[in-house]
Amino acid sequence: MEKEDYSKSLSNFYLAGINYEKANTAVRSLFAIDGKAYERIARNNSLDNSPGCFIISTCNRTEIYGFAEDASHLVRLLCSETKGNAVEFLSNAYVLNGQEAIKHLFRVGCGLDSQILGDYEVSAQVKHAFHKAQDLNMLDAFTERLLNSTFQVSKRVKTETAISSGTVSVAFAVVQYLREVPDIENKNLLMLGLGKIGRSTCMNLMDYLGLKKITVINRTEEVANTFASEQGISYVPFDHLDVQLREADIVMVATNAPEPTLKVKDIRERNKIILDLSIPRNVSEDIKNINGIRVIDVDELSRITEQTLEIRKDEIPKAEKIIEDEMKDFQEWYKSRKHAIILKAVKEKMERISERAIKNQHKETQANVDDLEALSNTMIQKMLNVLAGKLRDSNGKADFYCRVLSEIFEVATVE
Repeated sequence: MEKEDYSKSLSNFYLAGINYEKANTAVRSLFAIDGKAYERIARNNSLDNSPGCFIISTCNRTEIYGFAEDASHLVRLLCSETKGNAVEFLSNAYVLNGQEAIKHLFRVGCGLDSQILGDYEVSAQVKHAFHKAQDLNMLDAFTERLLNSTFQVSKRVKTETAISSGTVSVAFAVVQYLREVPDIENKNLLMLGLGKIGRSTCMNLMDYLGLKKITVINRTEEVANTFASEQGISYVPFDHLDVQLREADIVMVATNAPEPTLKVKDIRERNKIILDLSIPRNVSEDIKNINGIRVIDVDELSRITEQTLEIRKDEIPKAEKIIEDEMKDFQEWYKSRKHAIILKAVKEKMERISERAIKNQHKETQANVDDLEALSNTMIQKMLNVLAGKLRDSNGKADFYCRVLSEIFEVATVE
């Protein structure tokens, strides 16, 4: 039995996800997807022959999008490569389909659904998801167009509104938090990990608080050495971590590792602040039980707000209007795509009818097959041009005409 092509119906386009609103850091950590897990999911999806699938996995959310019979298929696919299971995922999840799933993605892409309103780091994360899915051949025409439309929404919101005014991000929230620490300018700060968040945090601390007593450590020593030299701060090799942990007053962990980088055995000195900037958590949970140690994670940092957020809230209606406009454009594209699919199916049906008629005519009259085929192809194309023109100028009746065509030619309609 031929497998149903769910990509023909928008109602079979699903999103299943968890984010900061319902799932805390510990739960989100269970469903974080790294590059290798993404590749394994791509292989599994290829075996299932499910079209148009991609995953967004950030510190604040894990979401899977794609066409399927129902959302449970996508959830099973995602959870097959996570530490958490499908039952736990669904107990914290939101599931949307069709237009609602598209609108949600547009909101995510422009920062309206971010834990910190207007955080444009998520736009880069969506682009990463796009390129990863593209490299793994997971996208189809629909999802590729959808993601490109998401980037268009993001670009317009960023340039046409002030929703990204000021600087509010997890990296900046560290600044806001440490600003309140007494005598911060004389504290020894240690940054462990120099990915994007680690670098941004260091630069924010220097730019906004004028701090220079920062030491950086990274497993790839060349990265740390280069960054420290450029910024005029200190760098030490990774094998000196033990000494630096003893000397640091404030430790910031942004190692983006699948397991905790900092464990209880590593903490020998008390009276420290440890900021865990990673998802999954890179600071072992039981470190919080050590007297004199204060551990701050991403969720707590993200609760730090500033006046900028109030300004951004005033820009939400403008951003929503842009999303509404882009939704209409995407819907128009989808309708034209639906019509093209119907016309293609009608053409194939006409060609099969023509092929049988030509064979019969050749048997009866010995007419030249090439001439008959050329004449038939010309007539079919002229008929399709007429139908396409009628659909374009249908004044809202195109879907009705498509249903009529599907009934007449006995081809599948597209919802």
